[in-house]
Amino acid sequence: MAGHSKWANIKRRKEKSDQKKGKEFSHIAKEIISAVKQGGSDPKSNAKLRIVIQKAKSANFPNENIERNIKKAASPDQSDFSEVTYELYGYGGVGIIVEALTDNKNRTSSEIRIATNKCGGTIATPGSVSYNFERKGVLEVLKKHALEEELFLLASDHGAEDFETLEDRFLITTTAENLGKLKEVIETNQIICDGATLEMIPKNLVECSKEDMDANFKLIEWLENLEDVDEVYHNMKMEEMSI
Repeated sequence: MAGHSKWANIKRRKEKSDQKKGKEFSHIAKEIISAVKQGGSDPKSNAKLRIVIQKAKSANFPNENIERNIKKAASPDQSDFSEVTYELYGYGGVGIIVEALTDNKNRTSSEIRIATNKCGGTIATPGSVSYNFERKGVLEVLKKHALEEELFLLASDHGAEDFETLEDRFLITTTAENLGKLKEVIETNQIICDGATLEMIPKNLVECSKEDMDANFKLIEWLENLEDVDEVYHNMKMEEMSI
């Protein structure tokens, strides 16, 4: 398996764990409410809610908060949240995908337009950017929780496509459909999974100048700071950057 070091670098650049924790919890609460609104409050019969609860627990989202948001969702006065995706072009032909969870699509669309007005870039036609990305499952295992060779063999035997060794963790990429199964296999072997997410991974990367790169990061950071925005992905080549 070839390692996706390019994606590891993008992901590590994007993450600011301490700063993002509050926002992450806010989005998990929205996802719980949305899942309950769509499929009911019983995770046994609501697969989407079951997945969100697993995500919440992986993020150390308190159990009492899970229960509180499930109950909140049952109220007819509680707004539902919709998943929306925006495709943008940044500087130097870089593609950007913005995923948001919102109870007001008009507000979110307006905020995306403000971001491009302030930082540059253009909103693209749906499909013109996303065709260059693939939805993949990404598992993270801290090095303290597994031996590299053991985890590599286990992952490769159960459908992993890529295995990357980072400074403090292993990053495993698989198909979106195989994410849950691979996570279960790893945990059955007494290895703790420290993260299991679906990510948009670029098929091809775009090289651009440092000036364009800096301008793109300004736009990306603005987008990440929007309340409704959950994830921002890009296909900018940055392997030579110090993270």
